[in-house]
Amino acid sequence: MKKFILAIGLLSLASTAFADGKSCEELKAEIASKLDAKGVSNYSLEIVDKGTGADGKVVGTCEKGTKEIVYKR
Repeated sequence: MKKFILAIGLLSLASTAFADGKSCEELKAEIASKLDAKGVSNYSLEIVDKGTGADGKVVGTCEKGTKEIVYKR
């Protein structure tokens, strides 16, 4: 559980670094691979419009901040 919380924390900090140069699908794939490498299972990542109030934790932004990647477990 500690590794999971650490992974989410690191992903949220790193999300701003990925925001400008990557497509949403590319960023989503990178986040998924990092979660898989940490052994996280039974999760979903969803791309939503920014500010839609999606149920879950925002772990990344893309398309110059207009979209968010939401993590749900």
